[in-house]
Amino acid sequence: MSDDLNSEFDPSTSPDRHETRSDLEQIVRSKEQRRLRARRTENQSVWFGLGMFGVIGWSVAVPMVLGIAVGLWIDSRVDTERSWTLMLMVAGLGVGCLNAWTWIRRESVEQNEPDKEQTIEKRKRTP
Repeated sequence: MSDDLNSEFDPSTSPDRHETRSDLEQIVRSKEQRRLRARRTENQSVWFGLGMFGVIGWSVAVPMVLGIAVGLWIDSRVDTERSWTLMLMVAGLGVGCLNAWTWIRRESVEQNEPDKEQTIEKRKRTP
């Protein structure tokens, strides 16, 4: 009776043996690709991370400073109740944040591209 119980839970005797094996192959392939990606990025140091922070900071700061400069110029030429400097500074901040978000998203997609290809392959195989 104990042999019957063990055979029910043994993946090699189940009718889904091939699915279990392909799932295992998929997991092993995924881990191997992560390991290889980690080796490629092993050379990146703390300076690389600090450089990324710098790029993101500049991508926010430059549009904001440009907005301030244009706003000061408009305020010096036109006498209005509203501050163009403040409005264009906020607009520059918004553009800069959008720019930084786009840059970070693109970098993230490039790093996770092998995982995306695996997901697409897996979806093609499943009915």
